[in-house]
Amino acid sequence: MKLHELSPAQGSAKDAWRKGRGPGSGNGKTAGKGHKGQNARSGGGVRPGFEGGQFPIYRQHPKRGFHNYFAKNYAIVNIEDLNRFVDGTVVDLDVLLATKIVRKPMDGLKVLGNGELTKKLTVKAAVFSATAKEKIEAAGGKVEEV
Repeated sequence: MKLHELSPAQGSAKDAWRKGRGPGSGNGKTAGKGHKGQNARSGGGVRPGFEGGQFPIYRQHPKRGFHNYFAKNYAIVNIEDLNRFVDGTVVDLDVLLATKIVRKPMDGLKVLGNGELTKKLTVKAAVFSATAKEKIEAAGGKVEEV
């Protein structure tokens, strides 16, 4: 393959289209803007959310809630899901992503204590619940906060 042989995938690139360049182009004269009016003018049109002067819906409803931008969103796994691993396995976020127990890494891993653990595992996570710690250590495993 050479540089001059490269081209976009078929159908992915649109042909050049010059708006308002004469009647032969098929889009001359008004250039697809119709005749007169607000949308035909230079810089014309209305802002997003404008409802023609009617009291807009985003002003009819009160502001609600709060979103904490500093909050950590953890990928959550219960200890019952860890029983599929062999004894002595080191379970961390990468292993859980590879086995698709966790789909997105998010801000780290949080282990919760739902279910029973029958395997002896070393679990590495950002956060553990108290019951998860107890159950992992009761099964003979180790808990490591990363």
